[in-house]
Amino acid sequence: MLTMPKTLVLFVASLSPDGEALLSLLSAPDPSAKASSSVLSSWNPSSPTPCSWQGITCSPQNRVISLSLPNTFLNLSSLPSELSSLTSLQLLNLSSTNISGTIPPSFGQLMRLRLLDLSSNSLSGSIPQQLGLLSSLQFLYLNSNRLSGRIPPQLANLTSLQVFCLQDNLLNGSIPSQLGSLISLQQFRVGGNPYLTGEIPPQLGLLTNLTTFGVAATGLSGVIPPTFGNLINLQTLALYDTEVFGSIPPELGLCSELRNLYLHMNKLTGSIPPQLGKLQKLTSLLLWGNALSGPIPAEISNCSSLVVLDASANDLSGEIPSDLGKLVVLEQLHLSDNSFTGVIPWQLSNCTSLTAIQLDKNRLSGAIPWQVGELMHLQNFFLWGNSVSGTVPASFGNCTELYALDLSRNKLAGTIPDEIFGLKKLSKVLLLGNSISGGLPRSVASCQSLVRLRLGENQLSGQIPKEIGQLQNLVFLDLYMNQFSGSIPTEIANITVLELLDVHNNHFTGEIPSQLGELVNLELLDLSRNSFTGEIPGSFGKLSYLSKLILNNNLLSGAISGSIKNLQKLTLLDLSYNSFSGPIPPEIGYLTSLTISLDLSSNAFNGELPETMSSLTLLQSIDLSHNLLYGKINVLGSLTSLTSLNISCNNFSGPIPVTPFFRTVSSNSYLQNPNLCESTDGSSCSSRVTRRNALKSAKTVALVSVILASVIMAVLASWILHSRNHKYIMEKASGASASSSGARDFLYPWTFIPFQKLNFSIGNILECLRDENVIGKGYSGVVYKAEMPNGELIAVKKLWKTKREEEAVDSFAAEIQILEHIRHRNIVKLLGYCSNRSVKLLLYNYIPNGNLQQLLQGNRNLDWETRYKIAVGSAQGLAYLHHDCVPAILHRDVKCNNILLDSKFEAYLADFGLAKLMNSPNYHQAISRVAGSYGYIAPGKYLRSSFAIMFKLGPKLD
Repeated sequence: MLTMPKTLVLFVASLSPDGEALLSLLSAPDPSAKASSSVLSSWNPSSPTPCSWQGITCSPQNRVISLSLPNTFLNLSSLPSELSSLTSLQLLNLSSTNISGTIPPSFGQLMRLRLLDLSSNSLSGSIPQQLGLLSSLQFLYLNSNRLSGRIPPQLANLTSLQVFCLQDNLLNGSIPSQLGSLISLQQFRVGGNPYLTGEIPPQLGLLTNLTTFGVAATGLSGVIPPTFGNLINLQTLALYDTEVFGSIPPELGLCSELRNLYLHMNKLTGSIPPQLGKLQKLTSLLLWGNALSGPIPAEISNCSSLVVLDASANDLSGEIPSDLGKLVVLEQLHLSDNSFTGVIPWQLSNCTSLTAIQLDKNRLSGAIPWQVGELMHLQNFFLWGNSVSGTVPASFGNCTELYALDLSRNKLAGTIPDEIFGLKKLSKVLLLGNSISGGLPRSVASCQSLVRLRLGENQLSGQIPKEIGQLQNLVFLDLYMNQFSGSIPTEIANITVLELLDVHNNHFTGEIPSQLGELVNLELLDLSRNSFTGEIPGSFGKLSYLSKLILNNNLLSGAISGSIKNLQKLTLLDLSYNSFSGPIPPEIGYLTSLTISLDLSSNAFNGELPETMSSLTLLQSIDLSHNLLYGKINVLGSLTSLTSLNISCNNFSGPIPVTPFFRTVSSNSYLQNPNLCESTDGSSCSSRVTRRNALKSAKTVALVSVILASVIMAVLASWILHSRNHKYIMEKASGASASSSGARDFLYPWTFIPFQKLNFSIGNILECLRDENVIGKGYSGVVYKAEMPNGELIAVKKLWKTKREEEAVDSFAAEIQILEHIRHRNIVKLLGYCSNRSVKLLLYNYIPNGNLQQLLQGNRNLDWETRYKIAVGSAQGLAYLHHDCVPAILHRDVKCNNILLDSKFEAYLADFGLAKLMNSPNYHQAISRVAGSYGYIAPGKYLRSSFAIMFKLGPKLD
């Protein structure tokens, strides 16, 4: 009798089977996971049931019916299969809990499950077909994982399903047509699966309860099914950034509930169907980045709820319909990069809610309607690249919310109206490339919000008003190629945030104000092609951020101040076509950041080249021609990055350096230096070389022929031996399992182009291309960590081979074109490249700390100071690409994976395979295919951003 109560106590205290199953979630290898979670800390294993545990709901029978732990740090390497024993479970929510591994097929036993949410984790593998057994399931969220394989057609058995979310994974194959039987479905989202291919099944047009259909950022092709006209409840159709082609089906005009129609970044052709005008509830119509043609149908003006109309970057033509003025709630009108003609309809002024008008890069003519001043909410007005004439309307002064005004590259004349500078929010004024005359109004000082004032390539004259110095927020000041005269006002030195000052090609005179040395944030200073006199102010040594100093074609004289050594970020120095004299100061050798060009030509410099110039190892171009320099040029042999040289018209003497670069230099680079001579050892003149033209006798000629033949045979034999040795190396590196085609990929001949002195060979690189050295894979290739024989670590990016070989070539050429000439502390450095007929390799500095994605996944508690440092570094790299590079560069794939980190968490932008120069011929075609992660810029963000007009075709893309 005494033992029975004790047995009873033990029975009551034991945990129920459901509780035991739940404890499998606490099996994380990191014991701190439970301690750091207020939810999991309430899970007491000594409880008889788990019904009092946070995140758990039980039935009256103490069976677990709900397990909800969203945003709880479980840190599990796999989903416990023990959870499948919770046979009464109706709701399972483990979203954002840091779970990896696969989805257990046994989850198909949870027959009462109505909601399954495993989103925003790191799950991999395929979706188990057993999930098709969950006949009660209404909500399925598997989005934002790493799931692969095909979408199981068995999911068509989930006849109660209302929400189907598989977006942002790595699924492949096609969309099963059987899913057209899910007649209860309201949301269908599979976007962000780049390997999802095939056509959109017409059967999906049977899902008449559908409110959201999302297949963006996939590889889907074919046409938009006309059966989508049956989706009478559809509110959002997100079908952008795909391979879909053909015309827009007019049947979409039957989707009377449609609010958001996103068809941008596809390959759609044909005209815009007038039937879209029936969509009375449509708020967003995004058609940009296709090949649509013909006019904008006037019927679009019947979409009375339209807030955003974007048809830019197409082949549309005709006039802009004046009926668009009926869209009284329209906020954003984007029609740029088309072939519209005619005038800007004044009726647009009736769209009093407009915040953004983007009409740039068309063929518009006529005057800017003065009625634009009635748009009281207008924030951005872009009209650049048209043929608009007349004057700049003074009525812009009524647009009190105006932030950015760009009327560049038109035929505008007249003067700049004072009223513009009365706007208190105006940040950017761009009037480049017109015929605007008169002076720069003194009223410019009233526009304290100005950040960029770009008035170059006009006919402006007179003096720069000293009041310009009151613009305390001005960062860019472009006044180049005008007719300004007089002196530079010293008051400009008060604009301490100024980063760019470009006044080249004017009629300025007098000395350069020494006060400009107070512009400590200046990065580019271009005073070239004026009539400045005197010396370079010594105060310029304070410009520690200056990267480009351009003073050519003036009347400057005197010696170069030694303070130039302080310009430690200078990449380009052009002092050509002046009257500078004296020796080249040794301090110029301290400018080790000089990478682009050093041009001292057409002056009166004398003396010998300073030995310190040997430190300019990154310099690519040097021009010392037309001076009075003399002495030896052996110091130039140390400039291992040179690609261009001109030292003609001096009095240099002695041997020409014996380096790979100097062997390729044309004789035009040495003209009128009679005492220079060729050399075989770099230290003395070669008598054989100087006498080679005197070899007249047949005996000598025969001897030379024999020698040449012997050399050729020796070289040929050496090449054969080297090729065999390389083949052996590659077979060894590839392993016995390497296919014959793979081995052929690495055969000689190779092209190896270094951008600086490298102490390793192509053979050293190829030996490191092994699977165990892979450190990452990206959009355009796989990256290897390679240790050279001298211990140096580099990163080698091998571009993917594609069926469309031009893609690899484009990616290869893009990274070389972008990275070859740029140098910035927050941009990964390209050391050189290698290629043969099959393989293309890019060589980078090795960044040891991985990428930002890996850091965030492994350390969610990263301190804010480090986060801030990474964010600032990334922003500085992007700012350099957008604002300091000419032309500007768009990265087009900025994401955590492409931000590398060193041991001190300094950020480096990487993977420029998708980058584009903004002036390249295929820029707009390329930019219409935005790469990167689906959802990175969501449609909602596109609509809410007041600067969204810059999203597609400018730096805002990054």
